Amino acid sequence: MAKKFSERVARMSPESRARSDARYRQLLAEMPLQELRRALDLTQRPVAAALGINPVAVSTMESQTDRYVSTLRRCVEAMGGELRSVAHCPQGAVEISPFQREAEPTEPAAG
Repeated sequence: MAKKFSERVARMSPESRARSDARYRQLLAEMPLQELRRALDLTQRPVAAALGINPVAVSTMESQTDRYVSTLRRCVEAMGGELRSVAHCPQGAVEISPFQREAEPTEPAAG
């Protein structure tokens, strides 16, 4: 008889469970767009409706290896998410805001 996954996890050592959890987070972090949609239990139809395109175009978008950041942002937002761009540098991580304009410099107050 097959055992439940939860029973197998309960018998794992803390070290094994930590490795498994780390791998799970890594797989989620590296998920292709199509797999993200499926993980969110969405079909192409609602995503296409939110984008104002047909489902075939969603399939084409998901299979592209080179797409505009704005297209990716729209697709992620159609799935209920938010796209963030992070640059990982030796000095640390920096979130890049390519969708916002730089603030206009303000004039110093006359005094």
